[in-house]
Amino acid sequence: MNSRIENQKNPGIRRSRVGAAAGGLVRGLFLLLVLSLVVFFLARACPGDPLRSWYGDGVDRLSAAQKEAMRRNLGLDRSLWVQYGLWLRNLFQGNLGISLKYKRPVAAVLGSVAGNTAILGLLAYVMTFLPAFRIGSSCALKEGSRKDRRLSRIAVVTGNIPSFFLGLLLILFFAVKIRLFPTGGAYSYGMAHSLPDRIWHLVLPCAVLVLEHVSYYGLMVRNLLVEETRKDYVLLHKSQGIPREKILRKYCMKNILPGMIPAMTMAVPHILGGTYVVEMVFGYPGLGTLAFESALYKDFNVLMAVTLLTGALVIFCNMLGEVLSAAIDPRMRDDAAEFREVDYE
Repeated sequence: MNSRIENQKNPGIRRSRVGAAAGGLVRGLFLLLVLSLVVFFLARACPGDPLRSWYGDGVDRLSAAQKEAMRRNLGLDRSLWVQYGLWLRNLFQGNLGISLKYKRPVAAVLGSVAGNTAILGLLAYVMTFLPAFRIGSSCALKEGSRKDRRLSRIAVVTGNIPSFFLGLLLILFFAVKIRLFPTGGAYSYGMAHSLPDRIWHLVLPCAVLVLEHVSYYGLMVRNLLVEETRKDYVLLHKSQGIPREKILRKYCMKNILPGMIPAMTMAVPHILGGTYVVEMVFGYPGLGTLAFESALYKDFNVLMAVTLLTGALVIFCNMLGEVLSAAIDPRMRDDAAEFREVDYE
């Protein structure tokens, strides 16, 4: 209600908010355009023959004239700028092209594996932040204790272990030595529709992602809470005899959300990037494995689609974090709007 009254009193702030949203959208589209341009030309500059992706090993038995005719059929004989222009035109028409390796529309290829990545990423995200808030609040409650100091050490260690190395260690112990979990894949042969079997295959990949991130975000929650406990209102509540645990969970936890929301939204592409690496380690059929294969086999259309999808997710999460932070803490929104209004004037 107060925000609506302020908007009516100061229409300049309202205009600046709309302008900021439009500007953010334009910047995001521009970044995606630059990203597509860079990836398009870098992918074609890498060694390898895209004909091998389409025709397989049989391309070695073809004559030079036959190869030239095949390049002409696939549009690979044109200049790179013409190829990029045609790809961009098809993109605006909703056409992602045909996969050279799978001989299917790119949208269908992405759709066949995107669900696997979404399940793994979402499961890892939830299992990262639920314990992170619990661990962070517990350590902040016992600031300076042995448990608190241990969290800092663990966060430093786990945050610096590469995902592929941690994945290999878990495979070596849990899959090879004690044979408790499978070495990779999304499901066992003939068990594609078995939920328990799919969960069984998700345990190790998800464990790698959680172990890599949970201590880091738990430490972030702990630091924000400790900083919040230094504020005057906490001292006031303590003087009133309110227990420290109640103050932490009822007041401080709510007040650190504007600081955690951007980190949580940006954690989505961060965990997604880790998911891509983990998928390759475990042979899990997802977007990460697809991106690796498309780069290896010079499947340009698939590589461009995965790159744009990932880039769009990063930009969207960044913008979403700003919007949610402003919605939770109106001071951030109003300060930003007033700052832009001064710039406009």
